[in-house]
Amino acid sequence: MNRTNQSTIIKAEIDDLLTSGVKDKQEIYSKVVDKLGVPRPTVRRVAGDLRNELLAKISILQSETQITEKTE
Repeated sequence: MNRTNQSTIIKAEIDDLLTSGVKDKQEIYSKVVDKLGVPRPTVRRVAGDLRNELLAKISILQSETQITEKTE
């Protein structure tokens, strides 16, 4: 499995766990490690990447909201 594909699979698994209501970060990491058999540092790195991607998207949405509010 290449790194890009591995990251995509890990991100999907993290998202599934979040969607199913798991809120503890360490529990999420442990479940992903157990299910996919990837090293914990890899899961932590991918979780950080996912977090940064989501924050960037939130930032874009917030900036659009502020622009919309100023023009109304």
